[in-house]
Amino acid sequence: MRRLGLLGGTFDPVHYGHLDAAHAARTALHLDEVQLVPAHDPPHRHADPRGSAFHRFALVALAIETFPWLRASDRELRRTGPSYTIDTLRALHAEGWRASQLFFIIGTDAFAEIASWKSYPAVLDAAHFVVIARPGTAADAALGRVPGIGERLRPAGVNSPDTGKTSVCLVEARTRDVSSTMIRARLSAREGIDDLVPAAVARHILAHHLYGAVDDLHGEDERITSQGA
Repeated sequence: MRRLGLLGGTFDPVHYGHLDAAHAARTALHLDEVQLVPAHDPPHRHADPRGSAFHRFALVALAIETFPWLRASDRELRRTGPSYTIDTLRALHAEGWRASQLFFIIGTDAFAEIASWKSYPAVLDAAHFVVIARPGTAADAALGRVPGIGERLRPAGVNSPDTGKTSVCLVEARTRDVSSTMIRARLSAREGIDDLVPAAVARHILAHHLYGAVDDLHGEDERITSQGA
């Protein structure tokens, strides 16, 4: 049976850290495909995404264009209201996917708050959870904050998808130290982002004047061109 990885988030914008996490999960769990799933209305964020749904999805599609095992999914963008993980997983079950075939990829910080998610702890029965931790981080402490997961913890790859049971797998990965907040801050400071995102993503952000400060950069370029003419 096929194994499907799911990496959700606002992707505001997508960056190398997201791609590194997807690659680490795919390698550790032998996933056939990983879908990046931008959220329409993330319930655990205090502020709305800076980028529109259209541009966030476009950036994800551009980021993965050279990776045949990655897919961009608009399933949460097509739904109205908050983007709850349990709803996404149940929709996949309705399409014929078993819980034991689904692998939800998540960082340690986000997983530490999972007890506050809709339909917890039932959400843990809806898919395997693949917790990506950077080497040297206190991942065990983060997992220890989640009640009742001790018996679910497994080394990556122990459970095969035909066991019918789901687990929580901890994967240590050397993901690049980058965040969407860092990217937006660099753009506001008129600094480059080529080391943080794929080239196609950077081009789209600049071409469409995304994330505020890019408008000022393009405006300055146009003024220089006009003065030179």
